[in-house]
Amino acid sequence: MDAVVVGAGQAGLSAAYHLRRAGLEPERDFVVLDHAPRPGGAWQFRWPSLTYGRVHGMYALPGMELTGADGDRPSADVIGEYFARYEDAFGLRVHRPVHVAAVREGVGGRLRVETSEGSYTTRALINATGTWDRPFWPRYPGQETFRGRQLHTAQYAGPEEFAGLRVVVVGGGASGTQHLLEIAEVAADTTWVTRREPVWREGPFGQDEGRAAVALVEERVRRGLPPRSVVSVTGLPLSDALRAARERGVLDRLPVFDRVTPAGVAWDDGREVEADAILWATGFRAALDHLAPLRLREPGGGVRMDGTRTVRDERIHLVGYGPSASTIGANRAGRAAVREVRELLARAPAAV
Repeated sequence: MDAVVVGAGQAGLSAAYHLRRAGLEPERDFVVLDHAPRPGGAWQFRWPSLTYGRVHGMYALPGMELTGADGDRPSADVIGEYFARYEDAFGLRVHRPVHVAAVREGVGGRLRVETSEGSYTTRALINATGTWDRPFWPRYPGQETFRGRQLHTAQYAGPEEFAGLRVVVVGGGASGTQHLLEIAEVAADTTWVTRREPVWREGPFGQDEGRAAVALVEERVRRGLPPRSVVSVTGLPLSDALRAARERGVLDRLPVFDRVTPAGVAWDDGREVEADAILWATGFRAALDHLAPLRLREPGGGVRMDGTRTVRDERIHLVGYGPSASTIGANRAGRAAVREVRELLARAPAAV
């Protein structure tokens, strides 16, 4: 192949679309590999109570708008069906479910992509694996002693399973606040803890603010540091539902506890909270383990980037990573990566 795209979420499908527009043909010149069982990227795994109308800022894929969607339907269904139509309309022929185990140096300047359906060699790799497969579980003393249930956002199926329970929600991001608002309606009691004081954002958030936020995330990946989420620098938009929850005391936040006990959580100042469940809404990390043989990581723990291209290997592009980890950012990253891949292919013709 001239190019292999790993991942068929927003960023991967955008890259595949632009590869087609550049004249490359699926199966002949490039292939798209996706480990998920069906179209939809990470959206297909979202909890049913996250309806399409509650999705913040879903941006259409290039070349096909998403119109007429029912805002009351689960986002997993709406977006999954949209991605399926998109793949079919542009003939992207996504291979799934395919697990990519490793990407290694191959022969003749090519990369060797080892997968569950065999190996591919390629001149360029566009990696669009996102973060959903790498939920981040922080470690606290006593965590293994807790007698209740512990789960991560990646396992959250909706608020019903917490009815009548005492629940500790850990995490100050968008998912944490969404979970907290839902669970508070049915739980016996909720406690919200975050590492940092939440930053609420009121008023409009225009293009200038958006560019400034993305620039802060981009600066980290240029320096080879692990990316932070865009929301970590934009703050949380204060909706009417969040305002009402704040007035009811649902958003009365505590700093993160110092340890987990068999019955709940505890702080060194003597405070204790009993709990039946701890929900870790603590985010995700980039799913890049399959790229480990290429030694792309910097001492700071991240992958140093120049646009979408990794600085250590110009054949590798990361899309949906760091500053492009949003639906509109993923679209743009797919286009930018393909532009650079075309230049690479033109400089280094395929061996005869």
